Amino acid sequence: MSNWTDKLPEAALEFIANRRVDEVECIIGDIAGVARGKAMPAAKFGQQTSYFLPNSIFLQTITGEWADNPFDAFTEPDMILEPDWTTATAAPWTADVTLQVIHDAKDQKGNLVPFAPRNVLRRIVQLYEAQGWRPVVAPEMEFFLTARNIDPNMPVQPPMGRSGRRAAGKQAYSMSAVDEYGKVIDDIYDFAEAQGLEIDGILQEGGAGQIELNLAHGDPVRLADDVFFFKRLIREAALRHDCFATFMAKPIAGEPGSAMHIHTSVVDTKTGENIFSGPEGGETEAFNHFIGGMQNHMAAAIALMAPYVNSYRRYVPDFAAPINLEWGRDNRTTGLRIPISSPAGRRVENRLPGMDCNPYLGIAATLACGYLGLMEKKAARPEFIGSAYIDSDEIPVNLGDALDLLDEDEGLKEVLGVEFCTVYDSVKRNEYKEFLQVISPWEREHLLLNV
Repeated sequence: MSNWTDKLPEAALEFIANRRVDEVECIIGDIAGVARGKAMPAAKFGQQTSYFLPNSIFLQTITGEWADNPFDAFTEPDMILEPDWTTATAAPWTADVTLQVIHDAKDQKGNLVPFAPRNVLRRIVQLYEAQGWRPVVAPEMEFFLTARNIDPNMPVQPPMGRSGRRAAGKQAYSMSAVDEYGKVIDDIYDFAEAQGLEIDGILQEGGAGQIELNLAHGDPVRLADDVFFFKRLIREAALRHDCFATFMAKPIAGEPGSAMHIHTSVVDTKTGENIFSGPEGGETEAFNHFIGGMQNHMAAAIALMAPYVNSYRRYVPDFAAPINLEWGRDNRTTGLRIPISSPAGRRVENRLPGMDCNPYLGIAATLACGYLGLMEKKAARPEFIGSAYIDSDEIPVNLGDALDLLDEDEGLKEVLGVEFCTVYDSVKRNEYKEFLQVISPWEREHLLLNV
């Protein structure tokens, strides 16, 4: 083996064993969270320390078009990708021995590219560290397994289970429902093990073919990397068994949407204690201020947590989806839930992000709002008691409104990075304009012959 393999994490070395590595995928997440980069023979990878890629990839929309260019990105020198060896992991679904490595995006002076989503999250973690704090997160991933959908004009359908029937909804926590597509779940476990990724648990959610996968708490950047990897491996596991895995926020009308709930706490780096809990276990002012920051800035951050037109179809009452910025203890109707826990485990669960968001940006937005609360020290509103499925104008109802709110929140833009927000706004407004030019089946059905 080449010397570079000595830098690999244990799980990657176990995957390789005594085999020759055939290929290495040098990847980075774009604005959407799509893995982009280049693959190369392992022998060539071992001869280089960095790689070049156009920084214009951060201006590519989800449709493959190019957004309006705010920084002359097409004419600037290529950015340099440097491998983060701690992320090296298997691509166990490939026919040959392949590794994938997440890379850091830097300009040619060695500075981190400010509009790379992973760098945005890293920037916010560093803001916490400068205050003597360490943020801890635990994401929950919800997604649907569906029948293969090769015609976008046709509605998405639940997958066929081993019984020969389509997966049924309203079967939350049912073990037999999960067993219906057990082979896909088995491959998810096998792929995760080969990649050294830890799964805290898998369960059936309320939608037809809807699954929730929980991850153990830890470092925000590392957990975002894990979600980034999990999205890819779950899709690959589904394709092996003639179905799709989708992370759309609302893929099936009448079914619940898919969220990426984010549990967050903050630890004092000197004492190792949770700053949300006092010496006697009670809730602290920092806990209240963190919630206050989320209430004061989350409406603007929705643009990152709900990044597509489809995302806003999830924000409806009675589907365990948030339609507010209220907070409550163990109250799943509030946008901000405080789970039952010990004082050391006291945390805030942000229920606003959809599973369609870029994991780096969903976590970054959550931490940014909490950080602003800790710095501004504005009190949270009183706890909401009862059902929070009430009329509220706090949550934007579409992507255009969400982008306007982000543009107006100068404090949030400063924390996220003004350059990043400029690029993000350009990409999302281009996507929104493109969507508004599409004539939908509803319009053809109800307007074609009636108006």
